[in-house]
Amino acid sequence: MAQRFDAIIIGSGQAGPPLAGRLTGAGMSVAFIEREHFGGTCVNDGCVPTKTLVASAYAAHMARRHADFGVSIDGSVGVDMHAVKARKDRIVQASIDGVSAWVKGMPGLKVFWGQARFTAAHHVAVNGEVLESDRIFINVGGRPVVPDWPGLRNVPYLTNSSMMQVDFLPEHLVIVGGSYIGLEFAQMYRRFGSQVTIVEQGPRLIAREDEDISEAIYDILAGEGIQIRLNAKCIGVAAQDAGVAVTSDCAQGDRIVSGSHLLLAIGRQPNTDDLGLDIAGISRDERGFIRVDEQLCTNVPGVWALGDVNGRGAFTHTSWNDYEIVAANLLDSDRRRVSDRIGAYALYIDPPLGRVGMTEREVRAMGRPTLLGKMPMTRVGRAFERSETLGFMKILVDATTETIVGAALLGLNGDEIVHTILDLMYAKAPYTVMTRAMHIHPTVAELLPTLLQDMKTLQ
Repeated sequence: MAQRFDAIIIGSGQAGPPLAGRLTGAGMSVAFIEREHFGGTCVNDGCVPTKTLVASAYAAHMARRHADFGVSIDGSVGVDMHAVKARKDRIVQASIDGVSAWVKGMPGLKVFWGQARFTAAHHVAVNGEVLESDRIFINVGGRPVVPDWPGLRNVPYLTNSSMMQVDFLPEHLVIVGGSYIGLEFAQMYRRFGSQVTIVEQGPRLIAREDEDISEAIYDILAGEGIQIRLNAKCIGVAAQDAGVAVTSDCAQGDRIVSGSHLLLAIGRQPNTDDLGLDIAGISRDERGFIRVDEQLCTNVPGVWALGDVNGRGAFTHTSWNDYEIVAANLLDSDRRRVSDRIGAYALYIDPPLGRVGMTEREVRAMGRPTLLGKMPMTRVGRAFERSETLGFMKILVDATTETIVGAALLGLNGDEIVHTILDLMYAKAPYTVMTRAMHIHPTVAELLPTLLQDMKTLQ
């Protein structure tokens, strides 16, 4: 006989625990299912561990630049990868423990460990037990894509998940994939001391971004000694005595890139193929993402999909916002929608890229009168004082409404400064509000009013 609950949550990623907190706080009984560990991708092999590693890599990079700042260090700068991983593990475990204590302390909640699988639209089996509820929330996240390339199954390879167990320094790390995940690992391990080569199938890095952003990031990474191979087609992999060889038809350079280790960073896919969604009648798209409406409801009444599985954003912050949308509609009579949010994200190389709204390419495609402001980081006093002047800031404004429609801040603190623009966009305020603002000196943000005072018509 099925155990009945007021709600079932499958998966403990970013949307799951806060939703469980709201539901139990409303007096509901909740079955909370997790098959591996609390926290999901962000805590275990995403944001928390990678940004912890980025911090260690940045420390090594700045230590090597000691003479630039008039600082003396006796001997060479070394990196202890065992200590780097140990630090990362401590921080990750603290996050896992925090989520675990939070969830387990919720009244009316019962944790079930194991693989969940639908046996009917509102019945879920886990470890031989059947759970039933009129409200089911799917929050099972995603995993790295592993392609079917020639020879790949015969050689060892790493993904962003298995990289979390690396406690050594690869002699030469070959990264296939020149987008967000791949670029962060590339700079990180180059700063740890590895040789690094990026192999990208497209004509430029992070093709989602404007060309000037791609070119600037190429220059930043190449300037640190990272080898970059673009236009790589027909990729194959083979074992070598010293490691692995990646074969491709690149526009320039040798067809074979030899390295000691291979990292696949070509995208992620949703964990929806082993949930029994077909049995429940839950619809998916051609890529496996669960189809949802503006309130994140699936086609089956009483079933929602949150986080990476719904294809409406692949970030921790979009997952958390999914929880907020569902909770608002379900508990607060507040009809929040996915389309209410403004797209924003960051690339955590150094310097970081903060992005919000539309790209210049997207704005041009719309054909609407637009104003453009652009400023190199060499003009930013704070960046100059810190000898971190790489990158630039770019803002796009609708010339008719005078509202900001997009921005890209590639430079010192760009991942933080972008929120100044994001909040103005949510307020639907004209850009002239910021031009009249008095910002603190010396900061990076103080140059935003100056940038906006010098807008030009987009040609």
